[in-house]
Amino acid sequence: MIFYFTGTGNSGYIANEIAKGTNDNIVSISKLINNKENLEFTLKDGENIGFVFPVYAWAPPTMVTDFINKVKFKNYKNNYIFSVATCGGNIGGTMKIIDKAIKGKGLKLNCGYSISMPNNYIIMGDVDSKEVEDKKLQASRETVNEILSVIKNKEDNVFKLSKGLIGPLLTALVSPMFTKYAADSSKFYVEDSCIGCGLCEKVCNCNTIKLVDKKPVWGKECIQCLACIHLCPKKAIQYGDGTIKKGRYKNPYFKIGG
Repeated sequence: MIFYFTGTGNSGYIANEIAKGTNDNIVSISKLINNKENLEFTLKDGENIGFVFPVYAWAPPTMVTDFINKVKFKNYKNNYIFSVATCGGNIGGTMKIIDKAIKGKGLKLNCGYSISMPNNYIIMGDVDSKEVEDKKLQASRETVNEILSVIKNKEDNVFKLSKGLIGPLLTALVSPMFTKYAADSSKFYVEDSCIGCGLCEKVCNCNTIKLVDKKPVWGKECIQCLACIHLCPKKAIQYGDGTIKKGRYKNPYFKIGG
């Protein structure tokens, strides 16, 4: 089974493409957490275990590492464990954090990849041009095919990661500050063009958005996935002044919540 976390669909898409090639099921980490479902899974002999997620500030989303720390696997035997981190550029020490969490459960990470995907963190930049987006998506398919070959052959100690020259240092310095200060919901607001469709509430990974008088209201918890901003059909959701003139992005091949 493949556990995934996604905001705008990039990681969901990669998880789904891998699952199609391995005949595994994909499971949303945020749904498991928000629905307070049982985090104990009985494995089949030789079953694959995958973790697919985006990189936030050169580290995994906290929900992903928390999930790995809490999940329990029964009947672990001859199981192949892999992890794929999607990113806008490089991942720093992200995979080292995942590897440590998996080792902490007495398990072994056999394979790790990073895949560059279309940019969606518009608080710090803008979305990619359509040309760049298409090139990244095409390249991601090629990497998925490579990952599928590695998984099917159960190759061990295969790690192909774009860490960046100072990426691991950024993981150590920036990630803790991002988690403490930037993962904040206080700057979100909705414009008058909001139609009260409730999609933002549905796609919120932290289950923190609630409709009040048909308008979204944010609670304190936020992981900065920006699903609410990107998936709003009217582009009515903003984060401070920095997103007003920015583009919006959602993966064209993965239905959020589908």
